[in-house]
Order: sequence, then structure tokens, then C-alpha cells
Amino acid sequence: MTSYLDDHLIIIMDILLLLLGLVCMFLGVIGSFLPVLPGPSLSWLGLLLLHLTDAVSFSHIFLGITFVIALVITILDYIIPAMGTKRFGGSKAGTIGTTLGLIVGILSPIPFGILIGPFVGAFIGEFVFNQSSSKNALKAAVGSFIGLLASSFMKLIISMIYFGLFLFEGISEASTLFGGAWS
Repeated sequence: MTSYLDDHLIIIMDILLLLLGLVCMFLGVIGSFLPVLPGPSLSWLGLLLLHLTDAVSFSHIFLGITFVIALVITILDYIIPAMGTKRFGGSKAGTIGTTLGLIVGILSPIPFGILIGPFVGAFIGEFVFNQSSSKNALKAAVGSFIGLLASSFMKLIISMIYFGLFLFEGISEASTLFGGAWS
């Protein structure tokens, strides 16, 4: 009798972990565009939750590599917009403006603040502090925007790869999750 109850509790826990992992995967993909959600990190958490089920067991090396990738992408997410500003002729003031604009954009209730903030921050940084022409300041702001798009694309690719791994492993092991103890 105890074994029967234990088997069902394990199955219920596995289903709960699977559903929480799926939620993390969806939030990870959404987080590729919303900076308040760390997309690749949430996607990795979804892989970890899937690993914690009885049905799927990733190797520790696989989990470690995917964690490092998610961590590096998350760090690059804060660096790339500033690099885009610098690449398009922006100065240190434009790079600082991009970073401050990103922070303000995240905290701003304005729709699309995350897109507008770095752009405006780079423009203001160049125009006011370096007394650049509006043309040069605009060029730096465009670089910031391109950097932000590149960063979002990179996060989306990693989150989608992790989602694909989640689905492949989850579906291939679905019979283990839903078969055994329920029969």
C-alpha cells in the first residue's frame, strides 16, 4: 500500500516539476524581449526542473555548460548595447547614457521604455556631455538600439534552443512520466 501511494506522489511531483519547467521556458522566451525577466536564466531553470524529475536525467556536465552559457548571455545582455554605442562613434558619455537609459527604461512605466531608454540615454549623453552634433549623437543612439536588438536576438536564440531541448527530452520521456505508476 505504501509503495502505491509513494509511486503516485512521485508522479504528481514529476508532473508539477514538468509544469513549472514549462512555465520557466515560456517566461524565458518572453524574457528575451523584456529585460525584467532574465530569459536564458529562466530557460535554464526550466531545464533544471526537468532534470529533477524521475524521467529525465541530464548529465552534470550538460547542466554546467548550459548554465555557463545562460550566465554569459545574461552578462552580455548588459554589455552589448553599450558596445553598440561605442562602435557607432559614441564616447564614454554615450556609453554611460546608454546604461543609465537602460536602467531608466526598465523602471519606466512607459510602454517600450526598454527600447526608448538606451536610445535616449545615448543621445543625451553624447549631445549634452560631449556637445556632439545632433547627427553624431543620433548615430551613437542608433548604435545603442542596434546593440539592444542584437542582445535580444542572442537571448531569444538561446532560450529557444533550451526550450527545444526541454520539449525533446520531455516528450521523449513522457511515457515514463505518465505511464508507470498510473497503470
